[in-house]
Amino acid sequence: MATQKKNRRRYAVAAVVAAVLVAAGGVTAWQVSGRGGGSRPLSTEEASRLALSRFTLYGASPVEVALTADEGGGTVVEVHGVIDYRTRHAAGSYRVRGPQGVLDEGLVVWDTGGLGLAKAPAGAAGQPWEQAEHVPRTGWASRTYGSDPLDAGLDLAVQLGADRPDNPLLLAQAGPRWLGRDRIDGREHDRISGPRPRDAAATAAATGDGTSPLTYWIDAEGGLRRVTMRMAGIGTPATLDFEGRQDGAKLPEAPWATAG
Repeated sequence: MATQKKNRRRYAVAAVVAAVLVAAGGVTAWQVSGRGGGSRPLSTEEASRLALSRFTLYGASPVEVALTADEGGGTVVEVHGVIDYRTRHAAGSYRVRGPQGVLDEGLVVWDTGGLGLAKAPAGAAGQPWEQAEHVPRTGWASRTYGSDPLDAGLDLAVQLGADRPDNPLLLAQAGPRWLGRDRIDGREHDRISGPRPRDAAATAAATGDGTSPLTYWIDAEGGLRRVTMRMAGIGTPATLDFEGRQDGAKLPEAPWATAG
């Protein structure tokens, strides 16, 4: 019974991540729910900016990212790092907080295949991705992605950037919805319901009600500022904040032989 429950959770996570990667003729297929009070279809201009958002993120590489994932029971994992979408490698630090305070912290590297965790080396200075350069390959505890919100958030984060824009006409035909407008760091962003798998059963498994598991915040130039990801039965939404280009960031070389 426990194995079946674990498999259902892993399937839900896979459905959420796949939502942003489902392709039709080389173009991402964005399908969203038409539900939600006050929502409306996207205008042509909004669809164009949505189509640009993943390409804009790719062009900003290496980009700084902050991930907050609620693991349930009062436990929250925070990751601060940098992603290079040209190599799909990422590195940073993590911290696990519980009701009694900090439970664990260290360094994390991840790519499209999985992640590696390590303790920060004694005396190492600089940004987390710089500290990671000083960890030997044997110092990384590596694994493939599992079924928890942290793994799903890291997997989604490293795959969001795309080396070409999506097709705005296909986006408009798929029925994206404008949900509202929010101000983040003094800048206006449109809040837009995100893509979902074509398979309604897969979407229901991921979210519990068949609505889109992803929400995007996009600025006037098509810049992607924030993504939230909702998974049924796994706490509150995981949040990804993209905080701009990190000029000069150099990701470590060593972990990728074992962390992928």
